Order: sequence, then structure tokens, then C-alpha cells
Amino acid sequence: MSDSPEISESTVTAAVEAALEAIAAAADSSALKQVRTEHTGEASPLAKLNGMLRSVAPEQKAPLGKLVGQARGRVNAAFAAREHEIVEVENARQLAAEAVDVTALASRYRAGARHPLTLLQDRVSEIFTGMGWEIAEGPEVESEWFNFDALNFDADHPARAMQDTFFIDPPESHLVLRTHTSPVQVRSLLDRELPVYVLAPGRVYRTDEFDATHLPVFMQFEGLAVDKGLTMAHLKGTLNHFVKSIFGDEAKIRLRPSYFPFTEPSAELDFWHPTFKHGPRWIEWGGCGMINPNVLRAAGIDPDEYSGFAFGMGIERGLMLRNDVQDMREMVEGDVRFSQQFGMVV
Repeated sequence: MSDSPEISESTVTAAVEAALEAIAAAADSSALKQVRTEHTGEASPLAKLNGMLRSVAPEQKAPLGKLVGQARGRVNAAFAAREHEIVEVENARQLAAEAVDVTALASRYRAGARHPLTLLQDRVSEIFTGMGWEIAEGPEVESEWFNFDALNFDADHPARAMQDTFFIDPPESHLVLRTHTSPVQVRSLLDRELPVYVLAPGRVYRTDEFDATHLPVFMQFEGLAVDKGLTMAHLKGTLNHFVKSIFGDEAKIRLRPSYFPFTEPSAELDFWHPTFKHGPRWIEWGGCGMINPNVLRAAGIDPDEYSGFAFGMGIERGLMLRNDVQDMREMVEGDVRFSQQFGMVV
């Protein structure tokens, strides 16, 4: 262990003991959720120790990996046990508190409110319809051709693998739960007369973990513009206007070179977040680029006559950045207290 001072039995033991003490001290679900973030989240001591494994000597990876892995397993087991205890106590308390007097007069029914994710999606749609764009929709159960082939994904592209995509039985049906809303772009090019300016918001599916920053089912919005003479300058101007509309006039964007099968050239979109809680900074929020000529050809469009750009972002990540939401799971767990934080009467 002495060859790797950052990861040692003492540092791992200290992290485990601190986590176990915090778990045991958690008195309710809210406190336990905070403990989960502090001691099992990405910024927790154990997660940082686990990240250090990438830089240790090869001969140390196995023993240190086992040490850290067993420690994380012990903490997770303790968390699960404590969570079970707390849930039982809270359920019993809730049942006692919610005992119904069947002889009492019924209370007035209160109407619900729209979810913050839905409101943000509507706001995004309003910005683009205000620029003259149209809203387009498509099926969530999609054919492989629309989801991959028409978007220039090679047959052996990693995104087609089972670890990324939900495939529908039987395999010969060639159906998937769409992994992005880009198939709507292809359908729009096939169904509409040129020029095309559409925004495609909707639900997508990937085999991601259910944790603070990932969901297996989440919301995306993708934009598509195909016309004569479109350039990266039009793309940048569109995204700059959009980001300012969402985050304020001080917000701005920058584009970094990247790669996507369906765009060329491609870029990652960063935006300057002027009101970020830890201070203004550049934050990544999606990908974009000029539409690959192969995608245009798949829709029967001559790339020598028309060009276009496309972009895509996540609604959940937008809500996290715009409203300082720390845990993405809170958006989908159905707790009305989450919506009440946004001033909604539910």
C-alpha cells in the first residue's frame, strides 16, 4: 500500500467509518438522502478514491481496487439497511397520521400543477416557435433505420450495442426504444417540403444508471434546419439567441470541435452561465453541427443544393443548470414537494 499514498487502508477505512457514522445518524429520509449524496455521490471521498485507481501502478490496481470496491460495497449495504429501517418507521408514522375519519366532511379537492420539466420544455418550444420554427413529433418505438442507419451510424457503431439501446423483441422486428429524438428530424425531412425548421422535443430511452446525473428515461429537444446557404454562423446565432432567452442576456456560447455520425463538422456546445451558484463559468450542454451530407441523401435531399444544421440538449440537465437542482432523481420520483419549490400550488 505504501507505493500509493493517495489510496491506503487508513484513508479507505476513514472514509468508510465517516460514511457509516453519518448513515447511522440519519434520522429520516431527507437526512439519509443528504448522506447518500455526501458519501456515495461523485464528490464523495470513496468516489474520489475510486477515481484515483486510474493513476496507480498496474501491479497495485488489483489489491487497491479490491480494497476500494469492498469499502464501497460495505457503505452501500449499510445505506440500504438504514434506508429500510427509516422507511418502515416513516410508513408507520404516515399511516397513523393519515388515519381517515369516515364521518368527517370531505376536504376541498385541489387541482394539480404542471411539472417543472414540462414547463421548461414548453418554454424551449416557445422560443423556437417565436423564431418561426415548427414543433415535430415522432414515435418512441422506432425502427433501427430511422434511429441509426438514416443518421449515418455504422452497423458496428457502439451506440447500437445492448449496453446503450433497448431493443424490442423479436430481434428481427428491428425496433428499438429511440435513443434520441434525431429520428424525428429524418421523418421531418421525408414528410415536409423544404426549407425545414423544426424542433423535436420528446422522451428518449437509454440503458443508463438511475443516479443523480443519469436517467434511463429522459427528455430531449433537438433542432433541425435545412435550407439553401445555411452555415455554422446561422447555427451559432440560433443557439446564442436560445441560451440568452433561457439564462439571461449575459449568457453566451462557444463551440468546441467534436464528432457525431450525423453532423460534419460537429461541435460541443458550452455556454457561459452568469448565475451559476459557484460563480459564472463555462458549462457543457449538448452537441451540434452541420448535417452530414449522408443524412441529407438518406432523406432524398441533394447536399450540393441544400445544407443544414442540427443540435440537441437534455431538458433535465437544463432544469438542473437553470434552477440549481442537485439530484436528477428528484425530477421523476413524483414527490409534489419538488414542484412546490418552484412556487407551484399542488
